[in-house]
Amino acid sequence: MEQIRVEKTASRGIVVEKVYMYLEPDLTPATGTIADDQVQAEIEKFEAAKNAVVEELGQLAEKNEIFAAHLEIANDFMLQDGVESKIKDSKSNVEQAISNTIDEFAMIFASMDDEYMKERAADVRDIGKRMMAVVKGVKLPDLGVLTEPVIVMAKDMYPSDTVKINPALVKGIVTEEGGVTSHVSIIAKSLGIPTLVGVKGILSKVDDGEYICMDAGEGIIVVKPDEDTEKEYLDKKAAYEQERARLEGLRSTPAVTKDGKRIYLCANVGNVQDIRNALPMNIDGVGLFRSEFLYMQNTHFPTEEEQFVVYKEAAELASQELTIRTLDIGGDKELSYYEFEKEENPFLGWRAIRISLDMKDMFKEQLRAILRASAFGHVRIMFPMIIAMEELKNAKALVKECMKELDERGQAYDKNIEMGMMIETPASVMLADEFAKEADFFSIGTNDLTQYILVVDRGNKKIAKMYDYFNPAVVRAIKQVIEAGHKEGIKVGMCGEMAGDQKAVELLLDLGLDEFSMSAGSIDYVREQILNRE
Repeated sequence: MEQIRVEKTASRGIVVEKVYMYLEPDLTPATGTIADDQVQAEIEKFEAAKNAVVEELGQLAEKNEIFAAHLEIANDFMLQDGVESKIKDSKSNVEQAISNTIDEFAMIFASMDDEYMKERAADVRDIGKRMMAVVKGVKLPDLGVLTEPVIVMAKDMYPSDTVKINPALVKGIVTEEGGVTSHVSIIAKSLGIPTLVGVKGILSKVDDGEYICMDAGEGIIVVKPDEDTEKEYLDKKAAYEQERARLEGLRSTPAVTKDGKRIYLCANVGNVQDIRNALPMNIDGVGLFRSEFLYMQNTHFPTEEEQFVVYKEAAELASQELTIRTLDIGGDKELSYYEFEKEENPFLGWRAIRISLDMKDMFKEQLRAILRASAFGHVRIMFPMIIAMEELKNAKALVKECMKELDERGQAYDKNIEMGMMIETPASVMLADEFAKEADFFSIGTNDLTQYILVVDRGNKKIAKMYDYFNPAVVRAIKQVIEAGHKEGIKVGMCGEMAGDQKAVELLLDLGLDEFSMSAGSIDYVREQILNRE
């Protein structure tokens, strides 16, 4: 018997079941170069593979919008040019050309500091895997063939793998790679499947078909358990399931403390599917819609109409509140179709609202789309990385310009739409009392705020322990912002990781936070803490 400790819990739960090894065929690209007279044939092989993958993704996109972004990437002219140029110029065979181009695309995402965006590299590799399988003429594994309950173990799982997950048969998931913001993690949370990711070396320690015990909440895997251990985990599983049923029974209860304060529980989302996944938690709305993903998972700056379609659907789903953060790129977030000037300190450079105010036409396309969507639900506009009153006033002025343009078109919108801002820099904290006179609401972004106040790069492993939103300096900043907002009568929320941290709930309630916005999987636990608050 061996007990393995794991850091990355993607979805809680306890399971005792046998292992199903979900292993891919060898997709290692063939080595060697090609002759000049082979170039056209290799290009034609790529075209055939691409067309086959596009057709398959098109069918998947009709069932699940996750694959709409995959389809865009597969059709991306930069991907095609990358592969074809490697075949023509470097005389790479088609397998090498696909592999190297996919690596380049994936590296753009993998190098980003934002964990959510880092995990998007898996989307790119998913496409590469599909193309390589077509070129090699091999079949990929299929979870649709399962006939009995199992714990699925894999090196990693891609969005196309998760489509076939049947929670009646897939009782647990363990991967060697991946992170808590990957698609498999998101899907696992929405389906309530216990999941551990990033478990290095696990495939070499477990045999296909053998039973294991897994406590995903505690981050424990027990390999080759004895009878007593197996019984212990079965008992723990029964107790956990009773607890989950109890928590789910609280979902219909509004989050009100025992002393009568109503707290709003919202979800952080990146797309419409995330909203659908969060709705069963009985959310009070969406506290953060990351609009940048519309831009990052595209081949061009999305048009007003393209954005409107997405925002409208989101507003109808999250009709109580949909807070759309305007474009937040720069820093660690890049666009494949727009070349940013290299900066020595990109996190302190041209990013977020600075880009939007400089690229006004692009910004107004987004603002008009948001305004039009506001006719279909309670939509709020949130500006990121504001550090000066002039920025906030200029952004609001552009919204007013867009309102006039929509009036001229005769298109409906909420004329009283709320316009608020992220508090995520020391400057915005120190000026919070002034900003509160101009903004309709605040949302504290503790991820950036913590790293800026502490001067700690949250992606630097050497100083990771210093990144701590419980640091007194950060806590004082949060307190100052909440007090400034309440003095002017505006709601103060939080959409950083701290909002979903059970260890932080009591503190944030003490400080007077009005709205907690977090990943959907944390909402049940935070709700209970609020309901038990004296």
